[in-house]
Amino acid sequence: MTAAWPEEVERVAAVLRGAAVDARIEEFAQETPTARDAAEAIGCELAQIVKSVVLVCDGAFVLALVPGDRRADEKAIGEAVPARDVRTAAADEVLHATGFRPGAVAPFPQRAITQTLIDRGVFRHAVVWIGAGTDHHMAALPPAELQRVTRARAVDLGSHG
Repeated sequence: MTAAWPEEVERVAAVLRGAAVDARIEEFAQETPTARDAAEAIGCELAQIVKSVVLVCDGAFVLALVPGDRRADEKAIGEAVPARDVRTAAADEVLHATGFRPGAVAPFPQRAITQTLIDRGVFRHAVVWIGAGTDHHMAALPPAELQRVTRARAVDLGSHG
């Protein structure tokens, strides 16, 4: 048995245990603050990394789960929510909305997120990787379980780039 996880990672692990999700959390020696860094550390396709992007939509925090090879399309997110004013959250807003620092955002547990959207492209893979609370920790789980735990609505959110 390994030593206890950092507090942020333990919050993620507690949600996974509580939801009976068959997932695994791994710690990496190098930081994984970007999708590309994470894919290289894990040895998986960039599309298997799920970015947790926090947006402010008409003043409310929305979480967009987007494959690592795509960008969160603010117009598509605004249409899905719906909201007129959509922007990427600032670092302090990300911390407030999720309890995690930018570069280490896990999609759960959520603090001030009003809704979660998941890009349909996430379902192309049997297993995807999410941030697990620090820039050294990632968790692997099936996309359907990610959707279930986050109660995300599946929509087309991303554009290539």
